[in-house]
Formats: sequence, structure tokens, C-alpha cells
Amino acid sequence: MLTSNRIRIPLIAAISTFALHLIGNPHYGFFRDELYLIVCGRHPQWGYVDQPPVTPLLAAGSQMFGHSLVLLRAIPAFFAAAGVYVTCLLATELGGGAFAEILAAILVFFAPVLMNFGMKVSPDVVGLWLWPLAALHTLRLTKGANPRGWLVVGAAVGICLQSKYTVVFFFAALLLGLLLTPERRILFSRWFLAGCGVCGAIALPNFLWQVHYGFPTLEFLRNAGHGKNLIVGPVQYVFQQLFITNVFLALLWIIGLVWLLWNARLRFLAFTYVILIALMIVLHGKHYYPADVYPFLMAAGGVAIEVWTNRWKLLRPAVAAAVIVLGLVFVPFAMPILPEEQAAAYTNWLFKTLHLSRQAVATEHQSLPALPTDWADMHGWPEMAATVANVYQSLTPGERAQAAIVAGNYGEAGALDFFGPQYGLPPAISGHNQYYLWGTRGYSGDVIIDVGGDCGAREHLFQSSERAATFTSPWVQPFEDGIPIMVCRGIQKPLSELWPSVKAYR
Repeated sequence: MLTSNRIRIPLIAAISTFALHLIGNPHYGFFRDELYLIVCGRHPQWGYVDQPPVTPLLAAGSQMFGHSLVLLRAIPAFFAAAGVYVTCLLATELGGGAFAEILAAILVFFAPVLMNFGMKVSPDVVGLWLWPLAALHTLRLTKGANPRGWLVVGAAVGICLQSKYTVVFFFAALLLGLLLTPERRILFSRWFLAGCGVCGAIALPNFLWQVHYGFPTLEFLRNAGHGKNLIVGPVQYVFQQLFITNVFLALLWIIGLVWLLWNARLRFLAFTYVILIALMIVLHGKHYYPADVYPFLMAAGGVAIEVWTNRWKLLRPAVAAAVIVLGLVFVPFAMPILPEEQAAAYTNWLFKTLHLSRQAVATEHQSLPALPTDWADMHGWPEMAATVANVYQSLTPGERAQAAIVAGNYGEAGALDFFGPQYGLPPAISGHNQYYLWGTRGYSGDVIIDVGGDCGAREHLFQSSERAATFTSPWVQPFEDGIPIMVCRGIQKPLSELWPSVKAYR
């Protein structure tokens, strides 16, 4: 058990993390995916085309009493804080003292990818807490803890499965890491099987949902891997891991990895990381998919540095200060704290200073905006809804009664559904991801407001079409700027017959 003194550091670190995220996060506006998540959560299901149900439900729950960016961003701030708390416990479990805990907490807070996860709501946020928690209890099991700890591991992995499927690869890597070392002995327990049973029971409803809809997520992943996602080679993937964890501070988690390899009883954790990264390279995962694994490496790095500075303890404040200073370099890239002009200039300066192209750490094929991609995706959505509302109000009462608003992607559709009710807009429809399963909502399609489309000009789907407006806004994604808002009339076939052709799982 931890003494009250040892509990104090994890608590202070967690509370500080939560506060700093709340101060830094609610700037700019709602992120594209956040709007979509909120809308999905307002249609509760056991699964969605592109994600499990936990994160949408959390996002929608934060907006039950009206629009609130602060309440929404409190969700990732909480998980970031919980992740830092568990990281401190990991440092203790690895044999570290107060300095190891503090250094590990600083490293996790300042790691750009983890800061980014704690900055906005996404399926990755739950793993900020539960991946390190699963590692912590597995570590305790190898040290002789009550085997009922497998129930905690199973529950953590099961809940993660209801948030993002990549935890499957982490759990597989963890089991393989154990099998490759003498610590495999903890697997030969009925409690391990019970933990797997808990995991399976939690994940089962989503699996049944996938079966019911023909495994749409597999189709989504297959399509994303053929054209949308940017595939990189092993060397670039490893480099990306250094970049997303701060190229200046990555040495510390690398020290942690080596230290774990050097310690026979802890080697299974090092194997877990290596196997996970290998799986991601083989399966062409995006660079941030394995990111929730880094806390235990950073905890190990903190312990190693503490051990090495035992004779020169006066160096420890200097080490911590250096880590903070170097960590601050990436903060404007991972947290929206600067005005747009300064953020764009800082991003250009950072990549120029590092002699890097922004494309070197991109994850998808697309033109890059002036701002970091996440920041661009926090702009323009209220204005888009207002532009579409003006077009909608320009229709005759008879046309408005039957007009369907068709969006080109889930970001546009989510923004229209989130901001549109204040203008009296009907729910949007789209063929993109979960919106496809929600169907036509009963619209005939005889009058359509087509956001970002061309009314099917090549297929001559409508008797007439006109460009009613053009949406433009500074700082948005290039593919969202200057898009047409079309009014299409006189559909040639019922929309229900055309619907299968608009499906876009990607």
C-alpha cells in the first residue's frame, strides 16, 4: 500500500494535469470528430461504423444541458489526469521514488501525442487511463499480487474495446511479452481465464452489433487502408514515434525501454512495446495508434534516471527543469493555446527548425492547412451551418417541408446537426460512415440542399440545380474552403433507390 506521502504526488500530478488541460483546451471551437461523436451518442447503439459506443456516449452526455466546449473538453482532461496518476503508480511499482514519479508525470504530460489525446474527445482518450492501468495490474501480478487482479485487467481491456479496437493489439502484445519470459507463469490461473471472460462479456454487445450489420468496421478499415491513410515504411514509422513523443525527450522513454530489457523480471514490458510497434508497422497502423503504451516506458525512464542520479541528487531539479523547457517546445503544436496567426507561424517555425516536412508526420493523403490539422478542424463549423441555414430559409415553404440536407462527410453532417437546430434545420443525411446506416430519414430527394456536392451532375440525377451559396472561412481545411451549397430539384429516381450507391465507409 502507498503511504499518504506517496499518494500525494500522484494526486497533485493528476490535479495539475486536469487543471492545465482545462485552461489550455477550450479554445478555437468544436473539433470535427467531436461534433460527429456527439451526434452519434445522441443515437445510442452498441456500435457505430467507425467506432465502438463509449466515446460517443461520453461526448453526448457532456452536451445534455446545452452546448459547452468546456464540459466536452473536461472528458479528455479527466482521462489525461487519470493516466498521469496511474503512471506515477507505475513508477512506484517499478521501484522508483518521488523523483521518478515526478519525472514520469512530466514526461507523460508533455508528450505531444498524449497531450493531444487529452486535448480533444476521441476514441483514444479512454486508453490514456486504461492501457497504463492494465499494465500496472499485470506488473503487480508478476510480483505476486492476488490473481484476482486479472479481473481488473480484463475489465480495463474490455472497456477499452468499447472505445477503440486497437487495444486488441496492445493486449496481444502484452500476452506475447509474458509468454516470452518466465513471467508467463501468471497466465496459468483460472483468474486469467476469468479476466478474459470479463473482457469478452463487456465487448460482446459490440461484437453482436457488428454481426448484425455485417461487420461494417472491417469494411471501413479496409477502405481506409486503400487510398485514405498514408502508408509509411518501418524506418519512417519509428521516426514518427520519436516525433509524436517529442524528439527532444524521446531519449528518456528509450532509456526506459533499455532499462526494462536489462531487468529480467520486467523484460515482458519491453517485449510488449517492441511487439506492439512491430504489429503496427506490419498492419500499417497510424503513428498514434500505439501511443497509449508510452506511459509505462516513461515511468521506467523516470526510475532509471532516479537510479543514475542517486549520487548526484542535486542534478535532479536541473533534469526536471530541462524536461519541462524542452516539453514546452511542442505545447503550441499539441494544445490550442495560441491565436491562429501565431499558431500557423509557430508550426512553420518548428518544422523548419527541425528540418522536417509536415508531410513526414501526416497520417492521411490530403492537402495540409496553414494551421495544424486538428486546429483547422476546429474552425468554420458554426459559419457553415449559418450559410446552409440561409439557403434553407430562401426556399419556399413547400420546398422547405420536403428539403433534405445532404452533407459530403460526417464532419459537415455533424456540424449541421449540432448547430443547425438553432436555425430550424432538419437533420442532415450523408453516405459517410454511420450516417449511411441512418439512411434517407424518409426524404424523397425531390428537393436537396447539397453541401459540397454538385447535385450528381455527371449522372444527371436532377432536373435542375443551382449554386445557392459558397461556404468560405479562414483557417479551415483546404477541402472545406470554397465549397458550393447547391439546391437540387426534381430527382430522377427516388432517393431510397440511390442510397446504396452513396455509401462511403472510410
